[in-house]
Parts: sequence; C-alpha cells; structure tokens
Amino acid sequence: MKITLDPEIASEAKALVALAFRNGCIENLHSGSPCLTCSGRPEISHITQEEMKGLMKSAVDALYRLLWLREYDPHSYQERLALGRRYTLHWDEPELKKPADRGSPPK
Repeated sequence: MKITLDPEIASEAKALVALAFRNGCIENLHSGSPCLTCSGRPEISHITQEEMKGLMKSAVDALYRLLWLREYDPHSYQERLALGRRYTLHWDEPELKKPADRGSPPK
C-alpha cells in the first residue's frame, strides 16, 4: 500500500515529536555553543554514547506517557497534542519517501 499524506496524522506526528524529543533533554544539548572545530563534520560524533542513551530514554519515557494517555485518558491526550501542535505550526510536512536503512539493530 502506498503511504499518502494525511494532514491529521502529520499534525499528530509533529506534535508527538515536539513533546517527546524537541522539548525533552535534547534541548539541553542544543542550547550550548557549537564546536567550531567539528561543526559540519559527519565523521565526528557530536554527542556522547551516554547523551544518546539519555535522549532515547527520555523519548521512550515521554512517548510511553503520551500513548498511555491516548489509551486510558483520551481527553488529556488531546490536550497534550494541542500543546504540541502549537510548537509545530511552521514545521515542514513529513516526507513520504522510505528512510535510508541504517543496518540491523544492535544485539
């Protein structure tokens, strides 16, 4: 089946990203000054393994709380989405192309 752009799903996806990632611990990493030596060099890691682990943990925790609300408290879920949508009014719409394969998940 071909994926098509559904504006409601796109809006919800952007709101979830704002709530789970953008307004999470990634903001602490983003708020510092860029490294002038390594900026723009993809061969150099820009965050530590511990920072990456913290980002993923924060995102999973936030998404779990949101999905739990969606299941058990739909009214609160809709309120949270409304907040998330306010952050994303000027964000680009999702691209529908298949993401690049990053290889197998770690074991």
